[in-house]
Amino acid sequence: MEQEHLGEQLLLRRHKLKELRAQGVEPYGLKYSVSHCAREVQEGFDLIEGQVVRLAGRIMTRRGHGKACFAHIQDGSGQVQIYMRLDNVGDAQYTLFQNLDIGDIMGCSGTVFKTRTGEVTVNVDAFTLLAKALRPLPEKWHGLKDVETRYRRRYADLLANPDVRRVFILRSKIIQAMREFLTGRDFLEVETPVMHTVTGGATARPFVTHHNALDLDLYLRIATELHLKRLIVGGMERVFELGRIFRNEGISTNHNPEFTSVEIYQANADYEDMMELMEKMVLGIAEQVLGSSKVTYQERELDFSLPWPRKKLIDLVNEITGVNFREIAGDAAARDIAMARGLEPEKEATWGEILFRFFEEFCEDKLWGPVFVQDYPVDVSPLARRCDHAPAFTYRFECFMAGKEIANAFTELTDPLDQRERFLQQVQKRAGGDEEAHMMDEDFLSALEYGMPPTGGLGIGIDRLVMILTGSTSIRDVILFPTMRPKEFEQE
Repeated sequence: MEQEHLGEQLLLRRHKLKELRAQGVEPYGLKYSVSHCAREVQEGFDLIEGQVVRLAGRIMTRRGHGKACFAHIQDGSGQVQIYMRLDNVGDAQYTLFQNLDIGDIMGCSGTVFKTRTGEVTVNVDAFTLLAKALRPLPEKWHGLKDVETRYRRRYADLLANPDVRRVFILRSKIIQAMREFLTGRDFLEVETPVMHTVTGGATARPFVTHHNALDLDLYLRIATELHLKRLIVGGMERVFELGRIFRNEGISTNHNPEFTSVEIYQANADYEDMMELMEKMVLGIAEQVLGSSKVTYQERELDFSLPWPRKKLIDLVNEITGVNFREIAGDAAARDIAMARGLEPEKEATWGEILFRFFEEFCEDKLWGPVFVQDYPVDVSPLARRCDHAPAFTYRFECFMAGKEIANAFTELTDPLDQRERFLQQVQKRAGGDEEAHMMDEDFLSALEYGMPPTGGLGIGIDRLVMILTGSTSIRDVILFPTMRPKEFEQE
């Protein structure tokens, strides 16, 4: 029945379109010059009362019959009421307005006043049809099926749900505030290639494409790290890049194959400097965009006040699982412990890999944060510098909020010989079937051989950070057009 009703609506609106053209009315107009947006009329009433304004927007509501009616039109800033009276606009325009539908876009001019109930309103003296809507606006989205439709038809979702528009407005402001923070500290925003001949910079499976003219397979980047480090070698001492990353992985509430990250690199710095930079930046963004150092996420509070706690990974595993890896000697013993906890490790899994697996499986989702977890095993950190006091670990941290990894950072590995050995280990893993292992990047090694200053590097998942700051529980709610299976291939 719902489909039948929609079909009737589509036919009726197309019939109206045909009638408009027969009457000499162009249903898709040219540019309409506006003087104010809806919000400016609402908020600036005291200054513009009695003045003529020009607005453009979509008809969202309409009521009244006879010789006068009220409606609300909506633009990008919000809604404002308009008053349409036969005596003001004349027979032709009034009849035309009566035949318009909810969802049609119009431009109008008129005088600003308040009704007896105190609502700011524009008394229309003339209007123009700017676009005829051939589909009715969605009334409400509810249920799982309609949630999927919301993501597929984001344009309709944005029209129907002011809260959705608010999230994406906040996303834009968060990114703008981040740029301002970094450029205000002399970081230079740069752009590096999206297509790579060698994939690297993260543990992830890449997407592969092909360049016909060069007859060459290329990889969509899984990180911007290795190119940004090349810039550090070249003397660009503070750089960052905000951009799209592509990883051929599953889809979940925390993962989308195409996502946005910012990577930040600073010469003559280390991961302690990156911790300080991140906590100050996120606190500053929250205060600037949200007006508070605290947010509520899933009915719990996150407080970004400084300083954020710092905890060592091995200590967290001991604290949460009761397993003290300092007392476990060797890979075989670590594998036995993993088996006892039901983890089924790979037969060649190392002590460090199993320690990290314990952290992922048993600890991550319990970290409300914000918290910095530091000193990760060298076995799972091929681009980070070893800890001087404990060579089995690296100067690496991840930041967690509400059980989600938000950032990853290192004191960068600058020794080209050590880096080559790490790459060789990754190549062996890749040869053994690990499609997420790093490739050998000879050009990057060549860059390191020119000498790279001590460097701190930080990568932040923009989408997950926006989730936290806007209270969104799915990554799809903060990506305008999330990756979806084509509808025609879905099982009904």
